[in-house]
Amino acid sequence: MDTNESRLLERCAAIAVSSWSDALDELGIDGVLQGISQRSGSGRMCGFAVTARQLSGRLGDFEKSDFAVGRLVDATGPGKVLMVDVGGAPISTLGGLASLAASKRGASGVVIDGGCRDVEEIRATKLWLASRWIVPTTGKRRLKLQPLGGTVSVGGIQVSPGDLVIGDDTGIVVVPRARLLQVLEQAERILAIDERVETRIRAGESFASAAAAAGYLPTQE
Repeated sequence: MDTNESRLLERCAAIAVSSWSDALDELGIDGVLQGISQRSGSGRMCGFAVTARQLSGRLGDFEKSDFAVGRLVDATGPGKVLMVDVGGAPISTLGGLASLAASKRGASGVVIDGGCRDVEEIRATKLWLASRWIVPTTGKRRLKLQPLGGTVSVGGIQVSPGDLVIGDDTGIVVVPRARLLQVLEQAERILAIDERVETRIRAGESFASAAAAAGYLPTQE
């Protein structure tokens, strides 16, 4: 990742998911993931999407080698968020050992529209990970990894390689790379307004007065 991308991620990571969601709303962009919950990690996660898709089936539909979790781990790294589309299947894509390996590679995060397991072990690695399910059911012989890249669906949102992914305790959003600078400008404007409201409230002003003065909410008649 070059210096410009690192600086861009620093700007993006300074903004909470709620502000990103508001910015997406103002620009008419769908980007809030649904049904995906944080399972491990702390603080704000921010990085560019690396996309993957796994076909799901019954036990024995695929070979163990089709699982190819090593390829998923190898795709992770600093500034990268692995976005895995499993079609919402309650089958584990990632367990404790694979999560440890991803954390050692410096992965910014992993988001799975499917399952994970060994949650205690995953939390011990401090890897930022979110999934639709926590389930003991292994992906071996049930999941088949497709070629990496391309547009996938995670949490009801279309995600393409290079899109921005931000996650915190409130939720996860995806910002299309082609609209990133536009959305970032809007999010920074929203953040500045929030900070002005907070300053006024801490100084003793009422919420209604502070919000109106900062342009957060219109004056109530």
